[in-house]
Amino acid sequence: MLFNSVEFLLFFPIVVTIYFLCPQRYRWAFLLAASYVFYAAWRLEYVLLLLLSTVVDYFAARKMGTVVDKAARRKYLFLSLAVNLGLLFTFKYFNFFNESLSGLLRVFNVDYQLPLLNVLLPVGISFYTFQSLSYVIDVYRGTIKPESHFGIFALYVSFFPQLVAGPIERAKHMLPQFHMQHFFNEGRINSGLRLMLWGMFKKVVIADRLAVYVNQAYNNPADYDGAALLMATYFFAFQIYCDFSGYSDIAVGAAHILGFDLMENFRQPYVARSVAGFWRRWHISLSTWFRDYLYIPLGGSRVAPWRWYMNLAIVFLVSGLWHGGKSTFVIWGALHALYVLSEIWLGRASLWGMARVGRENQSLLPNWLKTVLTFHLILFSWIFFRANNLDDALLIIQNIGRMATTMPLVSLFAPWRDAGVADANTEMILSVVLIIVLEIIQWFERYIASMERTFISNPLWLRWLSYVAMAIAITNLGVSIDTPFIYFQF
Repeated sequence: MLFNSVEFLLFFPIVVTIYFLCPQRYRWAFLLAASYVFYAAWRLEYVLLLLLSTVVDYFAARKMGTVVDKAARRKYLFLSLAVNLGLLFTFKYFNFFNESLSGLLRVFNVDYQLPLLNVLLPVGISFYTFQSLSYVIDVYRGTIKPESHFGIFALYVSFFPQLVAGPIERAKHMLPQFHMQHFFNEGRINSGLRLMLWGMFKKVVIADRLAVYVNQAYNNPADYDGAALLMATYFFAFQIYCDFSGYSDIAVGAAHILGFDLMENFRQPYVARSVAGFWRRWHISLSTWFRDYLYIPLGGSRVAPWRWYMNLAIVFLVSGLWHGGKSTFVIWGALHALYVLSEIWLGRASLWGMARVGRENQSLLPNWLKTVLTFHLILFSWIFFRANNLDDALLIIQNIGRMATTMPLVSLFAPWRDAGVADANTEMILSVVLIIVLEIIQWFERYIASMERTFISNPLWLRWLSYVAMAIAITNLGVSIDTPFIYFQF
């Protein structure tokens, strides 16, 4: 069930109404049932995998709670890791590693034939397994106590607003909220609806519109020259941001209406002045997950320099692999590792961000130039992230590289026309204007005031005029096709 679908438009108000009419002691059960219905709307079989992960992690954590010795608890941690990572490997990575092993053995003339698995990737499996794993690891470390109520824990794993694409929540933050009583609050309803409306605008008006151009160019890179492919790459940077941050806005807004607070997942990532800064702003729930459950256990930065560099490289490579079993994702992660390591090395050599003059550090580059450079480093990495395969990625880079010799501006409009858009000129202008509007709004939030405070400070009639205008924009400018959110595939 997509957030941008008619089904969800009917499902969510019904859930909210029944939830607040329910007696407190039954609300967890209703929300749990609603979450499983929401997830089963994709495929009923997916529910069995969600339930398996939930049962195993509940059992493992409860058993760990009865054992004082940490070494004795380790076997239950390994059980959880084996089941959750086993599910991920089977459904997400088996074919990738199978094909990679087959290719490697062919180099040595070894005949290796193991059939590929013909299975669909369960929606959101990377998100709910990581969320459940974080709970088990925290119980193992002794930072939280195991949840005794199976239904509450099952709700923590399956809570429908953030089930299939995050934010990846922590048990310490969410479990206490499921035990609290939540009252119907008009202020929360209004702020939640505003956030959902803004998220829907980013998704169906901006991201889905840009997707038409991006998909046409990236799915047929041999048909377009460098100018069109470069424009598609710029468009993809804003498509994926509006798509994923739009989902997060809807998820946070929906949870807020029900009385729950989810963590912030995006913080204007493209204004970052370094790639390391970008990762403190992009997909925050995932980057902090890797920090807490992989980077720090590996030793973090409190080790010898070469170990520190290796720890960073491992985290980014695993982050790339988390997105899927494709060589392009691994290269994408490797690029980010190279970027961050280069920032460290160049910073120490006084070439990138800081120059040591006497006892003071002075920036060699103005902040706006750091932001521009960082954005284009991220932009280059998006080519590998979006390309269907490595050959396509290299072809796109090659065509962009020879753009100076083949640059008729009319080629910029070719993907619109080939995608069946009637008025390519208007669509191009509208897409660029929407990106500019997005940036102006974010600039306003960054330097003037948050949109939330701005809405609240305005008269009621003006607020409602804004809501109506946004709804009209979504209805008239939004792409009518129910396009899945990009991160559903992960």
